[in-house]
Amino acid sequence: MDVYEAVTSRRAVRAFTGRRIPREVLERVLATAAWAPSASNLQPWHAYAVTDAPLTELKKRAGERLAAGDPWDEPEYQQYPPDLKSPYRERRAAFGEQRYGALGIPRHDIEARQRAASANWECFGAPAALFCYIDRDLGPAQWSDIGMYLQTVMLLLRAEGLHSCTQMAWAKYHRTVAEILRPPDELMLFCGMSIGYEDTATQYPRTGRAPLGETLTFLDD
Repeated sequence: MDVYEAVTSRRAVRAFTGRRIPREVLERVLATAAWAPSASNLQPWHAYAVTDAPLTELKKRAGERLAAGDPWDEPEYQQYPPDLKSPYRERRAAFGEQRYGALGIPRHDIEARQRAASANWECFGAPAALFCYIDRDLGPAQWSDIGMYLQTVMLLLRAEGLHSCTQMAWAKYHRTVAEILRPPDELMLFCGMSIGYEDTATQYPRTGRAPLGETLTFLDD
């Protein structure tokens, strides 16, 4: 698979089979992803690859919190601006309409939307997950480095025939994740990532992209 195919075939997959991923495949992907760029080579990512019994236990604990109606953990960072402006507000709304519309869930059915969202904490059935942390003392430039690292991981997963879904949703249960992973106190959970083989029996439309003219300006002759 060339890099163009990896980029265009990557998408957020929310239905995985339980097929086990060989340990050597995950090691190869994550060892290669370490070559992702970062300013001054800080390499600010702290990643935890979780499978088997630890992942099963994490899903169980998250599910128990969900079933008990426990409130989400105090947020450690702001996922979206409180007053999201145009055109980002409309793009986010369009994504929600497409995702839940594909599931046959209307806008007003908040309970059904919450049930669909709860699949996040089952990793959508994936047999592996990656949890990415960043040092609390680092700044916005290092957060962008984290994004480049995660994108590199996702593209390498495509080269291995795997799919993924990044999930800031796991940050809402960061204390539960910490119970299993035991990260140092100075680290903050940015997101999780479900990893596995796509369940092709589940069909849903792919999220589109804005016209190039909305996000790119050419300056030439």
